[in-house]
Amino acid sequence: MTPRTRPQPFVERRAPRVAAPAHRRPRAPWARRTVTALLWTVVVLGVTGFVAATVVPLWFQARDQRLLIVTSGSMEPRFSAGDVVVLRAVGDASELRPGLVVTFQPIGSSELVTHRIVEVVRLPVMREVPGTDGRQAPVLDAAGEPETRAYIRTQGDANSAPDPDATPVERVRGVLLSVHEGWGRALAWATSAAGRAMLLGPPLLALATLEVLSVLDDRRRREDRRRRQAPQDGKLDALLLE
Repeated sequence: MTPRTRPQPFVERRAPRVAAPAHRRPRAPWARRTVTALLWTVVVLGVTGFVAATVVPLWFQARDQRLLIVTSGSMEPRFSAGDVVVLRAVGDASELRPGLVVTFQPIGSSELVTHRIVEVVRLPVMREVPGTDGRQAPVLDAAGEPETRAYIRTQGDANSAPDPDATPVERVRGVLLSVHEGWGRALAWATSAAGRAMLLGPPLLALATLEVLSVLDDRRRREDRRRRQAPQDGKLDALLLE
């Protein structure tokens, strides 16, 4: 009886795969690094400007204050065109007194004016008489006496005469708190349609360019990795054929 031979252990004849040496990621050329830095600078500056133009007015509004851009020089040297004044709301008409600088809406106008109060007076309330050519007559109360209302007389510091018409205290929109020189031009531009386009357009284009460059970099790294691995795989195939 022929003795049974024991099965020989399986011998791995292939050469062990040698781990490829670690390769450091090649450093980008200086020109590419410069372009990347410039693109990120455009993104940071544009986004910072847009956020500032949006957040600054909201910050003042959260404190019950209002920003107003000055468009004339009638209050020089207190402030000039292109400055920004900070206003607070008037809680009670008794707060108004001569010397205060206030922003108000004159009767018959849709624009705001910021001038100094020179006098607070009480004047009869007037209304137009129907059927006349705009003639005004005082409004009478139940006792037949003319009704009166508090008015302010105002004047610009740079003007030689007071404003022609008195303004009811109800049309006062705010009292001056502070002045920020030169804010007006920057704020007006940043909040305009052209300004917002300039603040957001270049950063978006820069981000798209950075994304394209990142995709190209990934593709180039994958190709470099395949080229480095190709000789090792060929050498291993030759060992397996021996």
